[in-house]
Amino acid sequence: MIIEPDIKLDFKDVLIRPKRSTLTTRKEVDLNRKFSFVNAKLDIPYQGHKLISEYSGIPIMASNMDGVGTLEVADALIPHGMFTCLTKIYSGKELIEYFLSNNNKGGRSDYVAMSIGITEEDRKKFNDVYEQVGEKLRYVCIDVANGYTERFCNFISDFRNRYSNIVIIAGNVCTADQTQELILKGADIVKCGIGPGSVCTTRVKTGVGYPQLSTIIECSDAAHGLGGHIISDGGCTVAGDIAKAFGGGADFVMLGGMMAGHDEGGGKISGNKVQFYGMSSETANDKHFGGLRNYRAAEGKTVEVPYRGKITDTVQDILGGLRSACTYSGARRLKDLCKCTTFIRTTVQENKIYS
Repeated sequence: MIIEPDIKLDFKDVLIRPKRSTLTTRKEVDLNRKFSFVNAKLDIPYQGHKLISEYSGIPIMASNMDGVGTLEVADALIPHGMFTCLTKIYSGKELIEYFLSNNNKGGRSDYVAMSIGITEEDRKKFNDVYEQVGEKLRYVCIDVANGYTERFCNFISDFRNRYSNIVIIAGNVCTADQTQELILKGADIVKCGIGPGSVCTTRVKTGVGYPQLSTIIECSDAAHGLGGHIISDGGCTVAGDIAKAFGGGADFVMLGGMMAGHDEGGGKISGNKVQFYGMSSETANDKHFGGLRNYRAAEGKTVEVPYRGKITDTVQDILGGLRSACTYSGARRLKDLCKCTTFIRTTVQENKIYS
């Protein structure tokens, strides 16, 4: 047994200290980021080398959850330059039609990822879609609850060897060492966060987890040292939390609950509420897997969130808050927010002596 005495922080434990700014209006803030990916190489030779795949947009992601990572949400976020990891429930046929559709509004290849697990069925499904749509599918989100298993790492390594040009999003983990391991195995972006989600009960059921702000600070430092990137996944309940995540060093911020309850999510509206559930909940297992297997416990819950109408209104609120956070911090670009951020502690934890 080992006890780490260092204090770890969540979003609720800090505020961003305001600083002198030369910005005169929030309109001056540039929220767009550009990233290149260390492991994904385009199949286009250039002066004897393969070009590096790149991303440009506002690095906020809709989570690959039911009611959030839908085709309709993805199309609604593309005009804003925002990203979506599609839920795993879509069939190969639906995905092929989506990426090849003549009604493509543009940007699906740049801002939408197909999500899979690590079974042979998942591998075959991806390959079937990829063979049909080709370069229109640039991103894959390889998503499991526990990103620490040897099986998961081996899957990432094998997938990278098979698909050298695909940008791999892999997770979830919450520590620096495994963030580095996944990048070395071939991931480009590591999804970081275990237990902070609003409908996740992993911390309650297992006692496992890591405070999300410290996860971001430690994992981003580890990833950036190898040329990789991280997603802060979970824990954001208000726009200010998103600003704190970027201020802590996150490259992307993934939202679940904040993106739930909209028309584009397709959830059933009852009164003024919409059902929202974790993907390890009993509801999700009953819906997609015929019930919870007898060796597992549900690590998610089902709640009702307010019906929020069109997602564009929520997007405007989120981006407006983020621009305001940048002006308070003196950051002219979202890229500069981490350098401009000073966190002040707002909670006090007693020092304890362990023997």
